[in-house]
Amino acid sequence: MTKIIVADSQALFRAGAAKVLALDDDLRITAQCASRERMYHAIATFPGSIVLFASSLHPDFTRLLMLLGNTNSHGIVIAENRELASGYLQRGFRGVVFRNVTGPALTECVRRVAAGEIWCAQQMLKSGLPEQDLVGARVRDRLTPKEMRIVALIAEGFKNREIAQRLKTGEQGVKNHLRSIYDKTGVSDRLELALFAIHHPELAQAAAMAGSKILEQRF
Repeated sequence: MTKIIVADSQALFRAGAAKVLALDDDLRITAQCASRERMYHAIATFPGSIVLFASSLHPDFTRLLMLLGNTNSHGIVIAENRELASGYLQRGFRGVVFRNVTGPALTECVRRVAAGEIWCAQQMLKSGLPEQDLVGARVRDRLTPKEMRIVALIAEGFKNREIAQRLKTGEQGVKNHLRSIYDKTGVSDRLELALFAIHHPELAQAAAMAGSKILEQRF
């Protein structure tokens, strides 16, 4: 059984990646981390893991590589648009994926790195430029601000009643918004929404920003 740590500040992408990988019986999600400090702690707690982490966390690479080496773990980078994969491979990380990675490709990357290989799509080595996320951008622009906030809260694992409390609305109103969200994204439930986001980083990034605004309003 391969242990997986997923570290990313974007909750929707984090949840989607975890759900995709959990579909493989040989992979087990041991931790989900929203910050680099929590990631460091998880690596120390679960040695021998594959650590899938976002470059946007801006970890101390020297510290991270030393920690990975000391715990017999391996790192896979979730690169942002226009980043070059080759730089991460040269540093010593074992795999690189972009945020628009497909579920099968993400699973293949994790499995190959777990087997001791180095994995990176050839097109990433050539240009470092993923295809523009037109679908994600269209869906992002179709969702209302309240719908985007609901997507962010769903990504954090909140139930309808909890979402209603945070948005100061009725539970039936949340259900109505969810039906609209599902129609606009073409999904049918929370799981599919998380999986949709992993393919469309434009939506995941917008949801993360909406989630940050909710926190700002609370404090």
